[in-house]
Parts: sequence; C-alpha cells; structure tokens
Amino acid sequence: MEEFYSIQGEGYNTGQAAFFIRVGGCDVGCKWCDVKESWNATAFPPVSTDLVVQHAISYTAKSIVVTGGEPLLYNMDYLCHELHSHGIRIFLETSGSQPLSGKWDWICVSPKKDAPPLQELALQAHELKVIIHDQTDFQWGEEQSQLVSPSCLLYLQPEWSRHKTMMPEIIRYIHENPKWRISLQSHKYMHIP
Repeated sequence: MEEFYSIQGEGYNTGQAAFFIRVGGCDVGCKWCDVKESWNATAFPPVSTDLVVQHAISYTAKSIVVTGGEPLLYNMDYLCHELHSHGIRIFLETSGSQPLSGKWDWICVSPKKDAPPLQELALQAHELKVIIHDQTDFQWGEEQSQLVSPSCLLYLQPEWSRHKTMMPEIIRYIHENPKWRISLQSHKYMHIP
C-alpha cells in the first residue's frame, strides 16, 4: 500500500527511526482502524518486493516495520530474507489471525476480537498490544495474555478516538495489574506519520 520513513510510535520499540512497509489487505477490519484505506488490497497496484527492499536499504535506519492491513495475508519469507541479507532488523505488526511466514526480529501481536490470534503465532510474540476501546477490552486482554509466552511484554493502548476517556481507566488497571505496561500512539501526539 505504502512505504515511508518515520519514527516508531507504539510499543516496545517506540522512538526508533524505522522504515515502514504497509501491506494492503485486511481480514479483520476493526471499526476504529486509523488506516481503513489499507483494507482493500485491490486498490493498490502490486509493487516488486525487490523494489521495496531497495527503497528500504536506501535509508540510514536499520529497522523495518512491516504492518498493514494484515501483512501475513501474504508469504513474507522472501521479503524477510532479502532485508536480513542487508543487515536490517525487521519488526512485524500483526493481528495474529494468519499463519506466520518470514523470519522476524520482533513480533508484535495486536489481537482483534473478530479474528483472535492463532495459538502458534501468539506463542512467538515478543509483544502483546491490546487496544482498549471500552471496559470489556480489559477482560479480552487478560484472555489474550494467557496465549503468549511468559517472556512476552504486555501492553494496553488506548484506542485513539477514546484515549482521553480510557487513559485513566488504563492507569487504574495497570496499578492493579502491574504485569501490563502502557503503550501510547506517541507519533500522533508528535504529529508525525
């Protein structure tokens, strides 16, 4: 769908310069998605993977974030192999709804209620990022935290349109459940893509 150079704004890798590869197509379609235009893969002409790799390696950052839509609707083996051959670290942002392909340095699973993550993928997550839209999402997050490995970092992130309402609730919840951390969409606060 698009590629751009920016700063990672969410989760464990917040603050790092990174080249973003946004893949078109999504099998979940969250009502609060902030990139709904990514859902329809047919709206974007196919782009050569080799061309995307050439663009990525032209930037000074040695971190790539592959996001969507849902990247795992496609086989990511070749993309990951080519990026790794240039010494680049690759981070995946996925709902976890599709089987894993590719070799990743960091996997962030952000599960969605309409298409829960596959158990085998959840177990490989380095980071679980649960979006909090309303009170029911806390229990959903607890259920998802049972699917990941004990070493997986656990994040609660307010859904952007409700961040002012939900942030006090997230703070309260983390006080009571300190296994969780807060993730913010810091790029939105800083007004960067």
